[in-house]
Amino acid sequence: MSAVCAIDFGTSNSAIAIPRDEGVQLVDLEAGQRTMPTAVFYAVEGLAAFEEPHCYYGRAAVAAYVEGHEGRLMRSMKSILGSTLPDQATDVGGGRSVRYLEVVGGYLRHLKAMAEREAGQALRRVVLGRPVFFVDDDPQRDAAAQSALERAAREVGFEEIHFQYEPIAAALDFESRVQREQLVLVADIGGGTSDFSLVRVGPQRRRHIDRRDDILANHGVHTAGTDFDRQIELAAILPTCGYRAIGPRGREVPSKVYFDLATWHLINTVYAPARVLELQQMQAFYPDHHQHARLLALVRQRLGHGLIGLAEAAKIAVAQGGETAIDLALLEPGLQVTLNEEDAIGAVSNDLDRIIAAADATLAQAGVASGRVDALYFTGGSTGLRPLTERIAARFPGAQVARGDRFASVAQGLGLHARRVFA
Repeated sequence: MSAVCAIDFGTSNSAIAIPRDEGVQLVDLEAGQRTMPTAVFYAVEGLAAFEEPHCYYGRAAVAAYVEGHEGRLMRSMKSILGSTLPDQATDVGGGRSVRYLEVVGGYLRHLKAMAEREAGQALRRVVLGRPVFFVDDDPQRDAAAQSALERAAREVGFEEIHFQYEPIAAALDFESRVQREQLVLVADIGGGTSDFSLVRVGPQRRRHIDRRDDILANHGVHTAGTDFDRQIELAAILPTCGYRAIGPRGREVPSKVYFDLATWHLINTVYAPARVLELQQMQAFYPDHHQHARLLALVRQRLGHGLIGLAEAAKIAVAQGGETAIDLALLEPGLQVTLNEEDAIGAVSNDLDRIIAAADATLAQAGVASGRVDALYFTGGSTGLRPLTERIAARFPGAQVARGDRFASVAQGLGLHARRVFA
């Protein structure tokens, strides 16, 4: 199994596995951490005109951004796949720009280097995970997304590349622990996508390399954790900056800037001088000038990513405790809002409905009744949201509920698949 690895390139977090004689090893990507935020920070502070930006990855990237270093933070890079962005350039500060696909490639190169250091050799063959759908209801764009990811992988030195659906990889991880044949519905709900697969697993089946006949159905939607964060920010935080406010003329304040501020890969577009100037000239649209002042503070101080971080933290806090106070002192001293579970669920209700419908569609695709499902296997970071998993489990009252490592079970399964496909 030399020169082989498997990469779970996630919207929010990523991991890399190396097949070993005794099984699969997850590589420590940061101190004691087997997963790493899918984030890159291009640092340009103090560089001469001819010097290339220095890149930070994962938690170091987020920390550099939070500490206020000059540069550009890129997160959720996976979300640009399938769009027109991969071959477009984006500004990273100091008059420098990079192609979006170079951002993806640079992150993959970093993962590859970490794995090669662990393996003690160059890695040329890889299994890459992919969602069931990069893009919903558009096969052409979905194929383009996989092609772009494959191109990025080849540019960083991988020569033989295979893809495996992320939920199928999770099923392989679940199968490694079962003692009898079962029909399992894998719910892989991460940062960017919610994928479902209905799979036959069992001790005898795990010996087979080709598992296509065991996959009864798979389906997914491009709705997951980052969408929850976005909706919570729009519902609880951005109204303090004028979102959905009704102006003096009885018209709602223009909303595009708020949607952009709540979308990771669009936030930096709001910081462009032309857009800031446009926002400055919109004071008359606002019924409360404090709201307009907060919005200007938000864009001038580049607080967009920080606010999404507050929304994510509030989502997690509500899931654990039912209510939380969101401290917005970065916008205005003493400013805070309260988020309770009812409001949080109301904010993400449409997204939850869409995810539940995807689970139902998976069974309909297979022609299988819900009562025939033996087990539900939850994986992915967003399965920590209790109301979501409870709503899914309620559709399958007779199924055993099992949980994998929310952040690493897909990488484990991809590593198992790499052992088989490259054996």
